[in-house]
Amino acid sequence: MAKKLLITLCGRAGSKGFKNKNLKTFCGKPLSHYTLSAIDLFVKARPDVEVDVVLNTDSGLLREVVCNVYPEVIFVHRPAALAGDTVAKMEVFQHSLQVMEEKRGCQYDYLMDLDITSPLRTLADVLGCFAAKEARDDLDLVTTVAKSRRSPYMNMAKRVEDHVEQVIKTSFTARQQTPECYDLNASIYAFKRDFLKTNTTGFLWDGKLDVYEMMDTGVLDIDSEEDFDLMEIIAGYLFRSNPGFAQIRDNIR
Repeated sequence: MAKKLLITLCGRAGSKGFKNKNLKTFCGKPLSHYTLSAIDLFVKARPDVEVDVVLNTDSGLLREVVCNVYPEVIFVHRPAALAGDTVAKMEVFQHSLQVMEEKRGCQYDYLMDLDITSPLRTLADVLGCFAAKEARDDLDLVTTVAKSRRSPYMNMAKRVEDHVEQVIKTSFTARQQTPECYDLNASIYAFKRDFLKTNTTGFLWDGKLDVYEMMDTGVLDIDSEEDFDLMEIIAGYLFRSNPGFAQIRDNIR
C-alpha cells in the first residue's frame, strides 16, 4: 500500500516584522511559487507516495496567488485563533492534518511542511529530508539545518545581572573540541503523523528529532526587508551557478 503524505504551505495574512512577506515577488516570481515548484518536482520524483498539498492561510490574496496557478493545492482556511503572533506553527500543522483527514476520510503517514519564506532549496533537499524520516520509524521529526557558523559552546554569551556568562558552561579552549552544532533553518519539516496528532505542547523537542543538512546560503528564511534584499542577491548567484537551485526557478509555472 502506498504511503500517504500531506504537504503543507502555511502563511498568515499578518506579519509585524515584514509586512505581506508571503505575497512578495522574489527575483521576478511570486515568493510562494518557489516552494510550489519544489513540491511539484518532489511529487513527480516520488510517484510511489500518495501526496495531497494544502495551503493553510487566512489570506485571500495568498490563496489567489497560489491556487489560481497551482489548482491542485487544496485551500484550508486558518481560523483567527491560529493567526496570532504567538501561535506555535505545530498547531497550524495539526489543524491542516485534522481538516484533511476529515475531508479525505483517510489517515496520513507523514506531514511535511515547506516554508514559504525559504525559497532557496533544491529538489535533493526535499527528497533527502523526507527520505531521512521515511527510513527511520523511531524518529518523530526530521528538520533541515545548516552547520552553525559560530559554536554556542565558544561564541555565545548571556547577560546575568551586571555581567555576561557563557550560554553553555564549558571549559573548551578551541572550537575543534566542541560538539558539532547546527542552525535550524525552518525550511523543511518532515513529521511522523502520530507525533503531530498526539502532541499537546507545540514544542518540537518533545519528539525524537534528527536533521538533514542543507547548503548554508547565509540567510535561509526571510524575516525583514534586509533579509529579502540579501536573499535576492544570493539567489541570483545560485541560479546562475548551481543547477539544483536553477531547476526550482525554471520549473515555476
